[in-house]
Amino acid sequence: MAKIKYYYDTKTLSYKRIKLSKLEKTKRYLSFFFSSICFSIVIIVLFFKFFDSPKEKKLKNEITNLISQYKVIDDNMKQIEIVLDDIQLRDDNVYRTIFEADPIPNSIRKQGFGGVNRYKKLEGYSNSKIIINTTKKINQLTKQLYLQSKSFDEIINLAINKTEMLSSIPAIQPVSNKDLSRMASGYGYRIHPIYKTRKLHTGMDFSAKVGTEIYATGEGTISKVRRSKRGYGNHVKINHGFGYETLYAHMSKYIVKRGQKVKRGEVIGYVGNTGTSVAPHLHYEVHKDKRKINPVNFYYNDLNPEEYEKMLEIASQSNQSFD
Repeated sequence: MAKIKYYYDTKTLSYKRIKLSKLEKTKRYLSFFFSSICFSIVIIVLFFKFFDSPKEKKLKNEITNLISQYKVIDDNMKQIEIVLDDIQLRDDNVYRTIFEADPIPNSIRKQGFGGVNRYKKLEGYSNSKIIINTTKKINQLTKQLYLQSKSFDEIINLAINKTEMLSSIPAIQPVSNKDLSRMASGYGYRIHPIYKTRKLHTGMDFSAKVGTEIYATGEGTISKVRRSKRGYGNHVKINHGFGYETLYAHMSKYIVKRGQKVKRGEVIGYVGNTGTSVAPHLHYEVHKDKRKINPVNFYYNDLNPEEYEKMLEIASQSNQSFD
């Protein structure tokens, strides 16, 4: 029941009832209503400042769970990186070495993404750092996996050609030489027989009688035949493919022609003493990617371990070469 209010009338010296007009009543009701609303808003703001709503609690739980999952993903990616690094290491130092393919430079494997900021749209959030780092790692791993996939495609192609490669790479002695003492001089610095100066001998000399058969040491194509009274004398060069070439010098005679296909063990000519030579012998060279390398590493189809050790010993002697 509403309270009845009175006021004291000094003129009549009595209490009289207070009567409010409709306007005043309306003002009072509105004042009370708005005051209540303001008070309620203040209470609600203070409440939600210190207490989460059910929806906020749910969102915060989801964010916490997402951050936790990002950390798990980050840890998993670190493990993937370790495994991928091992695969890349094997690819460069095992698979590509076996097939004599150049390794993929680390600068290319680890190369990032250039150009505009790819992660700008992920900036400006409270958890932007972990999201950006995770996204970068995923992009980097994706690129490395793509490169590795392409590398394995190349290795598979090399493996398919392995049979051809094995038959092409020089793998026997160019002269039938069971008596290794007849191997006169090896690869390295030797005394030149004419100039008597120390000079790099870029092949191996096999001492043999004039007319001794000379064999192609691997399958290939005759890329050069030449008669000469200087330098290599009468000589033949075979292109074996895969970056390999062999040269046979100081021949008395060759029986092949340019462009001819030859098999490993096929006779291509005969030992002689032509060109800059002081005794009958075959000067034999192996070239890889246009660079002259030591032929002593290419007799694995001919020699057992004991014979190979003996050849190494003879080839390493700092004696005088025959050319």
